Amino acid sequence: MAQPLVKKDDDHDDEAEYSPFLGIEKGAVLQEARVFNDPQLDPRRCSQVITKLLYLLNQGDYFTKTEATEVFFSVTKLFQSKDFGLRRMVYLIIKELSPSADEVIIVTSSLMKDMNSKTDMYRANAIRVLCRITDGTLLTQIERYLKQAIVDKNPVVASAALVSGIHLLQTNPEIVKRWSNEVQEAVQSRAALVQFHALALLQQIRQNDRLAVSKLVTSLTRGTVRSPMAQCLLIRYASQVIRESANTQTGDRPFYDFLESCLRHKAEMVIFEAARAITELSGVTNRELTPAITVLQLFLSSSKPVLRFAAVRTLNKVAMTHPMAVTNCNIDMESLISDQNRSIATLAITTLLKTGNESSVDRLMKQITNFMSDIADEFKIVVVEAIRSLCLKFPLKYRSLMNFLSNILREEGGFEYKKAIVDSIVILIRDIPEAKESGLLHLCEFIEDCEFTYLSTQILHFLGIEGPKTTDPSKYIRYIYNRVHLENATVRAAAVSTLAKFGAMVDALKPRIFVLLRRCIFDSDDEVRDRTTLYLSTLGGDGEVVETDRDTKTFLFGDLDIPLVNLETSLKNYEPSEEPFDIDSVPKEVKSQPLAEKKAPGKKPTGLGAPPAGPPSTVDAYERLLSSIPEFSDFGKPFKSSAPVELTEAETEYAVNVVKHIFDRHVVFQYNCTNTIPEQLLENVSVIVDSSEADNFAEVASKPLRSLPYDTPGQTFVAFEKPKGITAVGKFSNTLRFIVKEVDPTTGEAEEDGVEDEYQLEDLEVVAADYMMKVGVSNFRNAWESMGDEFEHVDEYGLGPRENLAEAVIAVINLLGMQPCEGTEVVATNSRSHTCLLSGVFLGNVRVLARLQFGIHGSRDVAMKLAVRSEDEAVSDTIHEIVSSG
Repeated sequence: MAQPLVKKDDDHDDEAEYSPFLGIEKGAVLQEARVFNDPQLDPRRCSQVITKLLYLLNQGDYFTKTEATEVFFSVTKLFQSKDFGLRRMVYLIIKELSPSADEVIIVTSSLMKDMNSKTDMYRANAIRVLCRITDGTLLTQIERYLKQAIVDKNPVVASAALVSGIHLLQTNPEIVKRWSNEVQEAVQSRAALVQFHALALLQQIRQNDRLAVSKLVTSLTRGTVRSPMAQCLLIRYASQVIRESANTQTGDRPFYDFLESCLRHKAEMVIFEAARAITELSGVTNRELTPAITVLQLFLSSSKPVLRFAAVRTLNKVAMTHPMAVTNCNIDMESLISDQNRSIATLAITTLLKTGNESSVDRLMKQITNFMSDIADEFKIVVVEAIRSLCLKFPLKYRSLMNFLSNILREEGGFEYKKAIVDSIVILIRDIPEAKESGLLHLCEFIEDCEFTYLSTQILHFLGIEGPKTTDPSKYIRYIYNRVHLENATVRAAAVSTLAKFGAMVDALKPRIFVLLRRCIFDSDDEVRDRTTLYLSTLGGDGEVVETDRDTKTFLFGDLDIPLVNLETSLKNYEPSEEPFDIDSVPKEVKSQPLAEKKAPGKKPTGLGAPPAGPPSTVDAYERLLSSIPEFSDFGKPFKSSAPVELTEAETEYAVNVVKHIFDRHVVFQYNCTNTIPEQLLENVSVIVDSSEADNFAEVASKPLRSLPYDTPGQTFVAFEKPKGITAVGKFSNTLRFIVKEVDPTTGEAEEDGVEDEYQLEDLEVVAADYMMKVGVSNFRNAWESMGDEFEHVDEYGLGPRENLAEAVIAVINLLGMQPCEGTEVVATNSRSHTCLLSGVFLGNVRVLARLQFGIHGSRDVAMKLAVRSEDEAVSDTIHEIVSSG
């Protein structure tokens, strides 16, 4: 009896996987489309063929112009059939084929006939198709019919016209705006869908007029909207008005009473929409939140999973900014931990972790332990991140939370899940000093049986940083050395590096480390052998208990202060010779293609301002060019070359951009010019620079351009001297001066006589960020500690009112011109505080690190605490001066 049962299951699986479109080919379906030309049409067969064509189109198959035209003309013959089902398929295929203007006329008469048909189904679909394929000329002819359809008694026809209006508003806004009266009338319709579509269209017609939108919302909030869907839309528009008026009004919020009244609506979707809108209000108070939280709490005990999910997800978001407001719902959310829907259960757990107090942590951990085995990895990651946040919130509970993380680290799981746990433990070790020793031991135990090479190497690297700083570093050596014997080559190499770090940082362990490293010299992998040889030769002392000098530590384990992409490119360009490779010649700045290089179509790149092949090659090209000009030869090596800054609009007679070359005591402006007029030749081209608004600059040299033919880029230069050691800033006015000569288009020769002419360019500014190179660090914490606090300068600043923290962070980054580290330039939505880490190299090749801590108050005023460390006290002070004056 068992065999037939298995066979039946197999058959059932085959049926479940079968698709009617499996294996269909475009050529075969186009052959089948000939059935449209049969004298006796078979509606069922024609519908099947159209279905296959629609499938191919939606799967991305490309129909050539000929194929699409043949199908289109064949389909038009199907209008003679009276079959309702086939007619609907005909409408769909015409919409998808999007016929060209000369083909549309073939089907227009049939569609207009259907639009005036007595059959409502024909009318609605014909309107949709006509509006999809028509152009502005035909639209004016059918506008009268569309206006009538908007106020039609049949809701299907009226909705079709309104939805078509929403689409047409993107291409023919002037025509659609003339329908305002009809759309206003449709808003009063008793049909729910018509009212919904009419409100959407009316708001889009008025969306650029804030006052008109406000009046629309005011008139509709008095109870004329019956459709729940339209009411939800109205709530969203009211929220939008509240957001836009937040900066201009004081006192009570407009329409808040309306949102609160919607919490008592009979439709659940309206209640939820209103509750969510209130929770998302900017700067919402606990008093305003209370009625919304109460409604969401009732939804938590609903029998409908969708309501429970919506409520707990909204409360989860509220808990990020107002955890105390959600605490009243904790009892209800605890009951959701056992919910059959794992998404609901996960959200409930993470919300409880955000809102729970210190006394409830242990109870929550017991519930989560049973819960974790029943959910997928993606949900487990969310829980792990919530536990990490909870541990940082209640540091005294680190033991129970760290034990929980170590236990789940030993269980089965995928890479992303294990990485989330490891990252959480690492963060807890860094932020909670008491958790360091136990956390490192948990990580050591994990790498004993870790199947992921990436995680093993990352943990070994972290052990090399934190292990030597513990009270008893020797207890970690066994775990590290085991990796040399039991793992693959990548992990063995990482283990050798970690052992060497212990030897360099802990002098008492050096003899034992040397014994272990000598055993690695005969490893089968060349990378492991090379690392071992390097460490043995550079650590010195022949394994004796001697202090490792600071330069050796920096050489072996210091942060590489040049971008790897720059180093890679320089090594590729290096030609072997008697002169060794000089790492100081590698550019330190991270070059990114600027917005100024986004040229208009067909516009030629201008000289060295053209997009470079790679960062170092661009810097090298600039350096070679400048050193070849005698006037600038004694300026030395340029510290930094900026991205090109456009000084003209796109598609003007002359295209000019400028590159700022920063030297120790000079600034050179390189003007890249292109003549875009074929009938002209420009000679003696120069830029007259007015530096009256740049007090600290004095012009010392210039180099004009002898000739500038059509479409051939050229450069002219102007050099300024500035005081050494001063971050000189200023604005420069620029005027392009030249002699223009007419060119004979037949011979291509220029006339002998020319006319002097000028062309006004945009102003140019030298700002503080021009003296800073963006140079990142791989580990900010290590770089910060190794820099030391000898030249640290800390101060606090008020940045004034800002829309949000993200705006303030970007403004300060742009002001300083430094490189954000570890993704800290990204600010979480609705965040009230944020820490940003910046790194760079200041003029004079002085390394600079900055730690910025932002906070935003209820009045939207942003405060910032700035801590700067550098290799020069004057540079630390300069960074603070830039911020205070910016």
